[in-house]
Amino acid sequence: MKNKLLNFYDKQYKKLLIIPFLILVLALVQLGVQYGMTGDFVNKGVSLKGGSTITIDQQVNILELEGFLQENFPKADISVRSLTQAGTQIGVAVDTDAQDAQEVSVLLDELESKLGLEKGDYGVEIMGSSLGKSFFRQTIIALGIAFLLMGVVVFFYFRTMAPSLAVILAAFSDMVVTLAIFNLTGMRLSTAGIAAFLMLIGYSVDTDVLLSTRVLKRKEGSVMDRVISAMKTGLTMSATTLTAIFIALIFVKSEVIKQIMIILLIGLLVDLIMTWIQNVGLLRLYLERKKP
Repeated sequence: MKNKLLNFYDKQYKKLLIIPFLILVLALVQLGVQYGMTGDFVNKGVSLKGGSTITIDQQVNILELEGFLQENFPKADISVRSLTQAGTQIGVAVDTDAQDAQEVSVLLDELESKLGLEKGDYGVEIMGSSLGKSFFRQTIIALGIAFLLMGVVVFFYFRTMAPSLAVILAAFSDMVVTLAIFNLTGMRLSTAGIAAFLMLIGYSVDTDVLLSTRVLKRKEGSVMDRVISAMKTGLTMSATTLTAIFIALIFVKSEVIKQIMIILLIGLLVDLIMTWIQNVGLLRLYLERKKP
């Protein structure tokens, strides 16, 4: 069975290229639809689009409170997340897109009535839309600069356009597909999520550079032998990282860390396809055309 799979992987790599490119196209469609419907290509949280965060120093049933608020404010964008310390809930944070002081006051009245809160039991933080948009714009610029510098380093290392573009395309595909899948989960991207995407660039490029180095720099064995050698190392790296992510998702209660782990989990799984199918196929096509 193993030999059949390897033989199929070896002989049908051109057909297999359809898979990552089809996934990339579907991801771009999702982002386009998302932008057309909401005006943003990603579901942004309060820290990125502006709004209010009400921090309550009280143990609360999150699902019950979220259902209550959504029932009373059906048109508002409201979510409730847990605040934990050493794995124990110490409070909750209510995130809403409300920026007007009067709207926030109405929401606070409902919370005070529902939970029996007093003035000292909660804190309110309001972020204006202009500040949120400015921060989001700056993070996008930071991502773009990181991507650009990554491309420059890759190009100077390989000194060849085609393999360098293959690495950059794989990293770009990984980011775009991960973002599209993240949108489909219904989660809202926070500043922590931006950090996760920056980390994802590094993880993605790491495996792609490993593959390209083994295939292009080494001369022993056939191209497929070098691909398999790189795959063994790369899959081991990915497996150890995925194991750490699963452990974090199981034991860590922080919503911030969970979002980082979820993005990395999606990104690393997508990277398996983009590296070992897309990048492998493009490198093999390049080497075939390079032959005299």
